[in-house]
Amino acid sequence: MRTRPDRPVRRFIMKHLHANNRWLPPENELEEKFVLTGGPGGQHVNRTESGVQLRFDVHASSFLSEPVKARLLDLAGRRADSSAVITIESRSSRSQYRNREQARIRLAELIEKASKPPRKRLRTRPTRAAKKKRLRAKRHRAGLKQARGKPGLDD
Repeated sequence: MRTRPDRPVRRFIMKHLHANNRWLPPENELEEKFVLTGGPGGQHVNRTESGVQLRFDVHASSFLSEPVKARLLDLAGRRADSSAVITIESRSSRSQYRNREQARIRLAELIEKASKPPRKRLRTRPTRAAKKKRLRAKRHRAGLKQARGKPGLDD
């Protein structure tokens, strides 16, 4: 028979997840909603709300700086709604606890990615040889196309 950790241990693990992940917003800025999930599990899965919808209001957060908020909303894509609330769903596990954990980890990864400023693009120029090669190929193609035309009166 499988043993299940009791509630205080689960709370400890969730606090541990927060303590070890500096990109996870404080609990008071997160909102959870539990939803029904499908998949394996028989009748039990039809009755329990083991799926998690984790919501994070980006504009109301004091945890992030303004540039990070803007990058986060860009990265979130369709997971962010028009009022700048990011919703992350996790339904992959039968366990509500594991789904909560996975949703938090995915949010933390998204915030971590947004916290890194994009690298500046270094402008590069084609080499002289590359320019010559391109123009030679262009002249060759032009000659081929010219030869395809109808023959003139002098031909």
